[in-house]
Amino acid sequence: QLISEVVRLTTLLLTNTTLILTSVVLSAVVVAALHFEGPHQVYVSVLQDKSAWCLYWLGLGVLSSVGFGTGLHTFLLYLGPHIASVTIAAWECGSTHFPEPPYPAEITCPDSGGAMSINLLAIMSKVRLEAFMWGAGTALGELPPYFMARAARLSGQQLEDEDFNELEEIKEKDDLDLWSRAKLLMHHLVEKAGFFGILLCASIPNPLFDLAGLTCGHFLVPFTTFFGATLIGKAVVKMHIQMLFVIFIFTKHHLEALENLIASIPEIGPALHAPFVDYMDKQKLKLHSGGKEGGPPTDSMVSKCFEIFLFLMIGYFVLSIVNSMAQQYHKDVVEKKKAQ
Repeated sequence: QLISEVVRLTTLLLTNTTLILTSVVLSAVVVAALHFEGPHQVYVSVLQDKSAWCLYWLGLGVLSSVGFGTGLHTFLLYLGPHIASVTIAAWECGSTHFPEPPYPAEITCPDSGGAMSINLLAIMSKVRLEAFMWGAGTALGELPPYFMARAARLSGQQLEDEDFNELEEIKEKDDLDLWSRAKLLMHHLVEKAGFFGILLCASIPNPLFDLAGLTCGHFLVPFTTFFGATLIGKAVVKMHIQMLFVIFIFTKHHLEALENLIASIPEIGPALHAPFVDYMDKQKLKLHSGGKEGGPPTDSMVSKCFEIFLFLMIGYFVLSIVNSMAQQYHKDVVEKKKAQ
């Protein structure tokens, strides 16, 4: 199935001569800028670093939403911890002017000076670029359901999707549970309210947003309307809500309150409090020591637990993609046999 998709997309690309010519010209300009020496190399280096940083978060955003509900939850694994680390470092260092390099690969406090007033807006400004790119990636990841439903509608074929078929069955029922009512409500909201309905659905944590893409594609909603509302909702509105939540939770006084709350837990509180405080102290010491001394050991329990969790999440994501492709391949084989 993967090979057939690659062949199909390659054939489609080769038939578009304008796109090929534009790509060749742009590639030639980029190669020339990279290999010819000159004062422009300083700007080229900065542009390379920023582009790689943006593409990294854009890719993680796509992975988070693509796959019809089987996406890798990269906000919990990557962006959330990154925002939390920047928040903790900003309060500890009294500044967001971290030395570059090593930031963003590693966060260290400025050697001297750079003191500033730390507040929500200052921290949000520091992480807004990566948060926006991640949100834009999640918007891009919502395009496959839209294009799939749109192509099926234009070709006159029946859309073969479990969620969409289930939605059609729900419309004919009277006694609905809460989950079915939520699906039907979102379908009507997108269908009737158009741009603002899509914007509302994209601006909140919404596990049913795949249905919004399918609905928009099925009713031939213009691409600019669907993607524009999705991009604004996910990369601007929703991301600022998520940023504010993480920054709010990891501010200095809230972390101190969390330490006190852990210590007050009956029986197991003291046992959990000591390693938590020790871990946070080492993290703070690492900020002031340039990341060389005082940091937690690489084989710490926290690091191992995170690595195991990350491995399980990636494994589940890969298996879900393989399973989805295998089901699609089996379906294509059965349809070919029926046609014969």
